Amino acid sequence: MRDLAVVVPAYNEAVLLPGALAALAAQSDRDFTLVVVDNGSTDDTAALAAAFPGEVEVVREPEPGAGTAADTGFRHAIAGGATRLLRTDADCLPAADWVATGRSLLDDADLACGRSVPRRDEHPSLAERRLYPAVVRLAARYGRLRHRSPGFRCPFVLVHGHNLAMTAELYERCGGTPREALGDGSEDVTLLNRARRHSDRIVRAEHLVVESSLRRLRAWGPRRTLLWHWDRRYRPANDAVHVR
Repeated sequence: MRDLAVVVPAYNEAVLLPGALAALAAQSDRDFTLVVVDNGSTDDTAALAAAFPGEVEVVREPEPGAGTAADTGFRHAIAGGATRLLRTDADCLPAADWVATGRSLLDDADLACGRSVPRRDEHPSLAERRLYPAVVRLAARYGRLRHRSPGFRCPFVLVHGHNLAMTAELYERCGGTPREALGDGSEDVTLLNRARRHSDRIVRAEHLVVESSLRRLRAWGPRRTLLWHWDRRYRPANDAVHVR
């Protein structure tokens, strides 16, 4: 295990995972171990991950949930000796300098929350490129007001679970990502708030960039997607919750 590990939870991602793997293989900084967490997939996700042209470890986590899978991956990496942790998702395309930027940020921060932009290969509309992200940023301002407590050591920042960098030391100290079903809560916000109780070295990093898929937004529509992120006020039926 290298000092830096990239953790990627994946559930039935045989279609989009190859793009994420290609983006990681093209990183300017290749000095990392890739940890792909197969979250109970029934397709070729695990086999595709194992073919990654670099140091890769495929871990299986049968209990469903992005947070549960991420926690399994993070703890596997830490047990193997990783001290710097980056996370993205199987439907994302990290920028070519993503690993290098994440490594650099952790020289001075304990947690860096990166910027998410729409995948260009999904040909986003003007509203998807401009309007929806603006609404998300506005919601983050509300989060600053809502997520306030004397116990927090720094302000709330906009966080995306598919784009963050964190030290292993803080991850273990704060308790890590919650192991809960995807429909039960926003695991990235919970992780952020846990971290805020233990560190004031938490930053929003606009230059830590990944392209993320628009598939949830397009499947559910803007209103339902926003309600989903707002304390799961919209919850789809059955397996549709695992669109991620």
